[in-house]
Amino acid sequence: MTETLPTADCRPPAITGLLGGSFDPIHNGHLALAQAALEQLQLDQVRFIPAGQPWQRAPLCASNAQRLRMVQQAIADTPQFVVDDRELQRSGATYTFDTLHSLRDTLGPNAVLVWILGSDQLHNLPSWHRFEELFELAHFAVAQRAGEAPLTIPAALPCLHSAAGDTAWRNKPAGTLIRFTMPPINLSASWLRVQLAHGHTPTELVPTPVLHYIQQHQLYGNHGHR
Repeated sequence: MTETLPTADCRPPAITGLLGGSFDPIHNGHLALAQAALEQLQLDQVRFIPAGQPWQRAPLCASNAQRLRMVQQAIADTPQFVVDDRELQRSGATYTFDTLHSLRDTLGPNAVLVWILGSDQLHNLPSWHRFEELFELAHFAVAQRAGEAPLTIPAALPCLHSAAGDTAWRNKPAGTLIRFTMPPINLSASWLRVQLAHGHTPTELVPTPVLHYIQQHQLYGNHGHR
């Protein structure tokens, strides 16, 4: 009788996109950014990571529980989108360095992690906590909006730059700056909060379940703003 040996699992590691943010509130610009990265970079999944208390900005308006619920509602119809609440479980300032270390502990050293950025965040990246070590933990993918000037990469970034069409980064867990494109959506959460505070209901800018949640809990308005 011939012994059957177990077959080694030769599947490539999953490629996971990571989209961090305050999501105060989450809006269609966030979703468009995640969808563009999912499709163009052929990611297996995008994890939305609501920030606890970002160290570079003022206190948030909605509570942790409210922001988490809004993200859950916004992504409910896209199976490749999931929410990851690990930053909400930590106290104190929120650092991407700590989040990536935690994700490595969860997903393993060979997982391919891709932190997704808007082009406006790229030049601020050298100011991030322990930014020199971030590329040891993940790739970073920066979105270029249609019609924008070509991206200028800060010289301080310790990473490889992926050329258009280059997919070599997919075989490494971290270390590359990747570029992709997205529709020209000019939308910020701060501007959106102002519109909501003035009683506007921008249905074209916010997923319908999120807008209903904001209205139900009186968030960002004259009575619900905190």
